[in-house]
Amino acid sequence: MDWYPLRLTTPVKQHVFGGRALAERLGRTGLPDGPVAETWEVSDVDGEGARVADGSLDGRTLRRLVEDHPDELVGRGWRGPRFPVLTKFIDGTGALPVHLHADDHTARRLEGEPNGKTEAWHVLDAAPGATALVGVKAGVDRDTLHRALLAQDFDAVMRRLPVRAGQTVYVPGGTLHSFGPDTLVYEIEQTSDIQQHAMRRRMEDDSELDDGEWHTNLGRLLDEWRPGSRPEFHSGLSIQVDDGVEHTVLCAGPYFALERWRAGTTAPLVHDFSTALVVSNAGAPVTVESGGRSERLGRARSLLLPAALGRVRIQGPADVLLGYLPDLEQDIRTPLLAAGHGAAAVAALGEGLTDPRTEGT
Repeated sequence: MDWYPLRLTTPVKQHVFGGRALAERLGRTGLPDGPVAETWEVSDVDGEGARVADGSLDGRTLRRLVEDHPDELVGRGWRGPRFPVLTKFIDGTGALPVHLHADDHTARRLEGEPNGKTEAWHVLDAAPGATALVGVKAGVDRDTLHRALLAQDFDAVMRRLPVRAGQTVYVPGGTLHSFGPDTLVYEIEQTSDIQQHAMRRRMEDDSELDDGEWHTNLGRLLDEWRPGSRPEFHSGLSIQVDDGVEHTVLCAGPYFALERWRAGTTAPLVHDFSTALVVSNAGAPVTVESGGRSERLGRARSLLLPAALGRVRIQGPADVLLGYLPDLEQDIRTPLLAAGHGAAAVAALGEGLTDPRTEGT
């Protein structure tokens, strides 16, 4: 297979909470008129799967490539029913609905799905005073939460946290959450579209649910809720790579890692990788070189680099987000500890980052 950087089709969601921030603040072109809530940069969700948009694989679905070439596309030894990572740009001009996604165990037990949906948000822009609802306050039980959801009084039971550009929060499956208004986010998550909403109105078109459907939704949400999940925003942990090149680990866990890399003009960004790499552009247009090919990557656009390519080079000035499937010890803990970051700070980036030799002591 002659692998190259894959430019994919990107489903666009025009939910009612969206606006024009992707075009006006990030410079994304080619969007439809009206509010745009989400662009699904790399998606293998059933019914919303991406296709390759150019080159010798033009028209091939991401699902077919995963099935036929899992080692070369995703990484040696990886196997699964679909590409494991979903990435999005999300415009929270309005507030997103309060909702949650099941974790793996609950998704298999209650949803009949192979996996749940743990996610992380990296804040690209936020208005002064912007906040997010992330997790439920300590001491809130199921009955108390149910009464608050019936009253639509979310602040009575949920943690409202300040939001600032450059921060990230890792949100395990089962965590009740929302963000917005006036918040622009890059999201990475497990490939899934399962979710349970607490709202009386649909996010797609703002139509009202009847009482029966709403109460059913609330019951399912409560069944899938994880009471102990209380994530925090943080600024990530940085490593100086070269003269004018810095990368910041924004979050990491067993399902994905997300890093932000910035480069000036003195030295290029050069990065070796062994699993599929999603490159999303948070800055000015750049040229991405990999596998002997060069691709121009515009503002708020993404490329999927197959694992077989192994290396990427981007000449600065550059500001890009890199998402991938990590080896938590090799890719995250070891380099961050070597850079002088403490074990507690590393563990706070997500899940599964505690030193197994000290866990439980």
